Amino acid sequence: MEREFQDKSSNAVDEEKWVYDSSLDYKGRVPLRASTGVWKASLFIIALELSERLSFFAINMNLVTYFTNILHQDVKTAAKNVNYWLGVTTMMPLMGGLIADAYLGRFLTVVVSSIFYLMALILLIMSQFVQSLKPYHTELHKAIFFTAIYMISIATGGHKPSLESFGADQFHDDHPEERKQKMSYFNLWSFSLCGGLLLGVTVVVYVQDNVSWGIAVVILTSAMAITTLVFLMGRPFYRYRAPEGSPFIPMLQVLVAALAKRNLPYPSDSSQLYEVPKSQKGNKRLLQHTRKLRFLDKAAIIETYEENNIPSTEKPINPWRLTTVTEVESMKLLINMVPIWLSSLMFGVCMAQTSTFFIKQGSVMNRKLAHNFKIPPASMSALNATAALITILIYDRILVPLLRRVTRNERGISILQRVGFGMVLSMLAMGTAAIVERKRLGTVEKEAVDATPMSVFWLAPQHMIFGVADAFTLVGLQEYFYDQVPDAMRSLGIAFYLSVLGASNFLSSLLIYAVDHVTQKGGRSGWFAKDLNKSRLDCFYWLLTVLSGINFSVYVLLATRYSYKKFEKRMGATADSCEGDDLELKI
Repeated sequence: MEREFQDKSSNAVDEEKWVYDSSLDYKGRVPLRASTGVWKASLFIIALELSERLSFFAINMNLVTYFTNILHQDVKTAAKNVNYWLGVTTMMPLMGGLIADAYLGRFLTVVVSSIFYLMALILLIMSQFVQSLKPYHTELHKAIFFTAIYMISIATGGHKPSLESFGADQFHDDHPEERKQKMSYFNLWSFSLCGGLLLGVTVVVYVQDNVSWGIAVVILTSAMAITTLVFLMGRPFYRYRAPEGSPFIPMLQVLVAALAKRNLPYPSDSSQLYEVPKSQKGNKRLLQHTRKLRFLDKAAIIETYEENNIPSTEKPINPWRLTTVTEVESMKLLINMVPIWLSSLMFGVCMAQTSTFFIKQGSVMNRKLAHNFKIPPASMSALNATAALITILIYDRILVPLLRRVTRNERGISILQRVGFGMVLSMLAMGTAAIVERKRLGTVEKEAVDATPMSVFWLAPQHMIFGVADAFTLVGLQEYFYDQVPDAMRSLGIAFYLSVLGASNFLSSLLIYAVDHVTQKGGRSGWFAKDLNKSRLDCFYWLLTVLSGINFSVYVLLATRYSYKKFEKRMGATADSCEGDDLELKI
């Protein structure tokens, strides 16, 4: 695109005036720092996130109740159906992130996804009108309802990775103040996410349980429509990144080139490997060479070259035979992230119980708060959200500034340290849940009643501990997957984070099936009986606690050996333009 402003080689005042990375303004020009990006742009984006999360959590957290009470499914089937839907919903962003990064761009992907989301919510309203005509249209009601919620899955697939990464794009990585603001941005983003959860599981869930699902969905649809308009109003203030084509083609080229040159000897010096010439670099950041996965370095070995390691210009460079160091290092980044992704799955499995079994537990406990008021079971998740909101505020405003002074590290603690601390808390939450459930079952057996006289607030500790865990692990994983992927894959980076939750839900369903199969042998009812009072959720929670402990040991081993990505220093870089991604050297 045409660049209408003066070149960045001018004086320091002009250097500060413009944003010199790959960003453009809405007219395709180099963006002006004073009028684009940072908080004035991201607040429009966060408003849309708040309403989208409001819709998602209001549906998600009460879905198991809808399946059991309205569609009359047993607890095991309802839990599996919720996990399947969550799994699809959190895996779809892999496709949406690819489309955003490679073809449509993040802004347009958000707009299209928001419109599709609104269509899904309108269809969900229609399903409630059909449901009111039962029993004559039961199957039609189910068909429309399931179509609507899986349309929400598709819409979320484009919405979630694109919106969050688009918000993070409003902060320049090479500008010290904007880099610090970006760290706070992820905390504020999660704060708005928890705000959506809090409103969803209190106000909207109450309307679902005590008024009607139809009215509740009308509220969600209205909020989504209004914030979509707000998002569009922010268009002149945004910084945009043009799509760069499929990021997987260069990765495949690295593999093909490395295999083709597998018999070549390694060069004695990394400077002998091919990199983008400075004249062609533009505003792209180049990754430093590392000595891990050295086999891939062969893709950047120059076979025929002239002076200064520039490939011969007699023939065009074949990208399937020669790739740059940055492309090789990008491939290494993705490979190094796989073990961290896998070791995060167990946290997601534990988290999956908060929207299924935790809620079903609450439904059979004493939920009376006043003479004529009962707490909806899903509203207990408000404690998760409240604990997360408070933790995020304390972490961002008190703990991080304190840790910066103590550690002299811009981030305070490393991203993977933050994730690991949340994993420890999730183990504590599952152990607490097991103890409470054992006490609940003991009360039922002792008093020979169907409904547990225990107050639902016995579940408060496990919900609140999980809320604190979410504030550390989930926010940390968002930042990790956005920050550590190659620059051209940041929507996909957020999708990788979401895919942890998606794969975890599928894994949770598989684990429930396996445990149910094993524990039903010998004529026993198993751990997941249709009657919750005859189930053994306490044993299942202890199993998850033990598995989480084993998984955490593996995670610590991986995290202590992990190397964060580093960039080549730019010639003549000043304190204001040094790279911010080279701050974390170890966990």
